[in-house]
Amino acid sequence: MIKSLQRLLCGSILFATLPVHAAVCNEMKTEGSIPSITLKEIAGGLRKPVQLTHAGDGSRRLFVVEQQGTIRIIKNGVLDPTPFLDIRDRVSSGGEKGLLSVAFHPRYKNNGLFYVNYTTQQNGLQTIIAEFKRTSFDRANPTRERVLLKVPQPWGNHNGGQLAFGPDGYLYVGMGDGGAANDPHDNGQRLTTLLGAMLRIDVDKKEPSRSYGIPSDNPFVGQANTRDEIWAYGLRNPWRFSFDAANGVLYLADVGQNRFEEIDIIEKGHNYGWNIMEGNICTPDVNRQCDQSGLTYPIFVYPQSEGFSITGGFVYRGTKIPALCGTYIYGDYVTKKIWGLRYAGKKVTNHRQLVKSRYSVSSFGQDEVLELYVVDHGGKILKIVATEN
Repeated sequence: MIKSLQRLLCGSILFATLPVHAAVCNEMKTEGSIPSITLKEIAGGLRKPVQLTHAGDGSRRLFVVEQQGTIRIIKNGVLDPTPFLDIRDRVSSGGEKGLLSVAFHPRYKNNGLFYVNYTTQQNGLQTIIAEFKRTSFDRANPTRERVLLKVPQPWGNHNGGQLAFGPDGYLYVGMGDGGAANDPHDNGQRLTTLLGAMLRIDVDKKEPSRSYGIPSDNPFVGQANTRDEIWAYGLRNPWRFSFDAANGVLYLADVGQNRFEEIDIIEKGHNYGWNIMEGNICTPDVNRQCDQSGLTYPIFVYPQSEGFSITGGFVYRGTKIPALCGTYIYGDYVTKKIWGLRYAGKKVTNHRQLVKSRYSVSSFGQDEVLELYVVDHGGKILKIVATEN
C-alpha cells in the first residue's frame, strides 16, 4: 500500500525520503539568471567526510559519513563525539575506497533501518551493501549487520558508492566499472555484471536466492544473460547522484577519464555510453570511430581544463533562496569550483560558476527542509546560503 502510494505521487514530491512537513519550491525556473551563493561553515573536525544526509524522521539531525568507516551526527549545530555507527573493523579505506554512503529507509522513523555502501578486503576486495538498525535514538549496533549484496571489485578505484531511495521506495545503488583505465573488462557494456551500472532493488522483500527483491518493472527482468538488478548501465564512476524532490528526476554525475566530466539524467534501461564514449565523444584510447547508436548522451559536459573529478549534487528545492529554486548545484573535487545549471527537460538553459572555493568538494547534502550543504573532504561541513548584497 505504501509503495503504491509513493509511486502514484512520484511526479510531485520525493515522499520516500522527505518528512511530511517539508515544503518544496516547485517552480521549475528553467529560464532566468542563477543567483550567487555563499558557503557558511556549520561544523568542523570531521575525518575525511564523504556524504551528508538526514533520516527523514523530523529530528532535523544531519548524518555525516566519514570514509574511515564511521557515521557522525550533527544535532543543533553540534557534532556528537560518539559515532552513530562505527564499522572501521571491516571497512577498507583509502583512495576511492571506504564507507561511501548511507541511506535511511523511507519508514526509518518507525522501523529504524538504514543501509550503507562500503568496501572491504574480507575475502578479496568487494563492495558491500548492508542493512543496519538503530538501537537507540543516536546509536546503531555495528554487530547487527545484514548483508544484502556483495560485488567483487577487480581494482581499487571506480567504486561508485552512492545509495539513495527513489520516489518509488526502492533502493538505487551506483556502481563504478571496477577500475583501471578504459574499462578493460568492458563492464560498462556488459549486462552480466553489476559493475558500471545503476542498480535498483527492493529491500523490503527477500527471494530464495537473494537477500532482497527485484522490482518487477526493472528493465532486464527475465532476459537471458542479464542481471535483474540493473536499472541503467554504461557508467564509469557514478560517485554521486540524487533525485529532484519536486519531480523525481534522477541526476547523476559520472566522473570522466582524460577528457570530459558529465552529468546524466538516468532513465530506465538506458545505456549511457561508457566505455564506448567519454562524455560526448568516442573514448580516444578505445575507438575514435565508435558506433553511437542506442546510446543516451549527457545533458552537460565540461572539459578537464575546467575540472578533473565531478561531484554530483542536488536540485535546490529549499525555501531560503527562492531565486535558486530548480537549479542543479554540483562541483569539482580537484578544482574546488561549484556551478549551477538549469535544465528544461531537453536542454540546459543556463549555467554559471557560483563559487571558486578552497574546499575539496567530496559531496553535497540535503537536510529535511531541502536546504543544501557542501561536504569538504578536509573535514568541514558548509551550508549554502544566499549572498548578502
